[in-house]
Amino acid sequence: MPSEMEFEKPILELKSKIADLNEYNETSDVDLSNEIEKLEKRLAKLEASIYSNMTAWDKFQVARHPERPTTLDYIPLLFEDFMELHGDRAFGDDAAIVGGIATFKGTPVTVIGHQRGKDTKDNLHRNFGMPHPEGFRKALRLMKQADKF
Repeated sequence: MPSEMEFEKPILELKSKIADLNEYNETSDVDLSNEIEKLEKRLAKLEASIYSNMTAWDKFQVARHPERPTTLDYIPLLFEDFMELHGDRAFGDDAAIVGGIATFKGTPVTVIGHQRGKDTKDNLHRNFGMPHPEGFRKALRLMKQADKF
């Protein structure tokens, strides 16, 4: 699957033009800030139009996009002091389910999410994001632990 979607091409072309104008604006004596501002407004309208009129197939492609952020991408951006906990305490650990404790704005929280891989090796390790029974037990164990606190 390509990393750029077919329906996003007009957006990417406009972003490229804006980047080119910004680069030219910095290196020349010509002031292009008005043109850049107009293009940025046009870009905002174009994005709103395209993303509000997505077909079911477009939404499916976005959901399956290979560069879509995963749980482990969001955790360092949202939480401090994340400590991953492993295992269901009955059979084993399921790498498709990521869970642990962290702090969110100073409040201790339990974080649970599913994790698919970024490449083939990682996908195999994480079973393509599809949990086994031990993954569900691990999530349940973490929820029960969170309930105690």
